[in-house]
Amino acid sequence: MPVKELLLLGNPLLRKRSTEVQPDSDEVREILEDLKDTLAHLQKEKGIGRALAAPQLGYLRKVVFVNVRDEKNPVTMTLINPRIVEKSKEMIEVWDSCYSFNIAFFVKIKRHRKIKVEYLDEKGRKIVEEFEDDLSEILQHEIDHLEGILATDHLRSGKDIIMREEWEKMYR
Repeated sequence: MPVKELLLLGNPLLRKRSTEVQPDSDEVREILEDLKDTLAHLQKEKGIGRALAAPQLGYLRKVVFVNVRDEKNPVTMTLINPRIVEKSKEMIEVWDSCYSFNIAFFVKIKRHRKIKVEYLDEKGRKIVEEFEDDLSEILQHEIDHLEGILATDHLRSGKDIIMREEWEKMYR
């Protein structure tokens, strides 16, 4: 499949809620192929990023693809119709960006340190799994996309925004 164009901040489709899908369907297979191809392209082009949600490609469907390219702990997973069923009280502060922001800037926000997510895999099996720290943060970000919520919605202060160039100098 070809690499799809991303919807960018300001596009009204990013603010709409997604609908659930049937896991073993042609629609989901097409969405997943587009998510995988587009994420691989973006990771190579931008040198950053770990996941994509279907709404970012204009599909208002509850599908997320994660590909964490960490040599020590690589993670590749598909989440269909995911929902957070439990959140820890403990919070972590993170610098969050988004391909829909063109990774041009980061926002400092709070996320739950641990979450429990219920989702279906590609074969329709129900999975309930706990995630913490980085995976918790990225899944909260992607599941927010499915509800029309962007990382900027969690911003507490205008002082908590940093351009990518400055973020790179300070945190990479």
